[in-house]
Amino acid sequence: MDLRVFGTVHLIYLAITVPLSVIGLLLAKKFAKTEKAQSIILKSLGGLLLIWIILNRLSQVYRYSDVRWEQIIPDSFCGMTSLVLALSVLLGKKDNCAYHFTWFLGLVGALITVFNPTFLGQGPSVFYLPTISGLLHHSLALVVVGALLIFNQIQITYKKWYCTFFGFTAYLTVGAFQMSVFGFEDSFHIAEPILPGTPLTAWVMAPLYAVGYGIVLLAIELIRRRKQKNTNGISCENQQFDGE
Repeated sequence: MDLRVFGTVHLIYLAITVPLSVIGLLLAKKFAKTEKAQSIILKSLGGLLLIWIILNRLSQVYRYSDVRWEQIIPDSFCGMTSLVLALSVLLGKKDNCAYHFTWFLGLVGALITVFNPTFLGQGPSVFYLPTISGLLHHSLALVVVGALLIFNQIQITYKKWYCTFFGFTAYLTVGAFQMSVFGFEDSFHIAEPILPGTPLTAWVMAPLYAVGYGIVLLAIELIRRRKQKNTNGISCENQQFDGE
């Protein structure tokens, strides 16, 4: 099997999952008009995401000759984000704080991983459980985020920027626990950078992400206000025309 990034297997995977995901979201937006229908779709996606992230973690538990149950808890930003996203969809309310922390982190992390899955060659085939479960939970995270946005389950606003602080604090607390109690050499890139030879540990990435996300929120807010201004302007012109 050609398990290189953008090799034959990877391209086939993208050719199947990307169109299916886009078509599925478009059909959901067109036909799922009621809150009940949207809730069923979202919870189904959340359930699938939870199944695949659990399978991914179990594949790490049983990956070596000795069973390592401490591996059941995700020790990466992507893994934990998929878990939190799935649980927040299944158990949380509309526009909850977890959405505001995970939607952008999940979107960016999943896009990078789906298009650059450096772990493809870790097993003999793409169906090696750590590989296929890793690909699928990242892909499903993208679909879940897309569904949250098209169903207006999250109202993106700078007022919820603080959720980023709580989210990263929780992740790094889990990482510190894994390192100090379970003896992990690294967790959530607290000790080792995400890219070797760079300073990009969690202590650098967290503030960079917070600032970058703040800029994204500002851009969204400016676009929203511009649209509202244009809409109000058109309404005033129509009222003046009617008055004449």
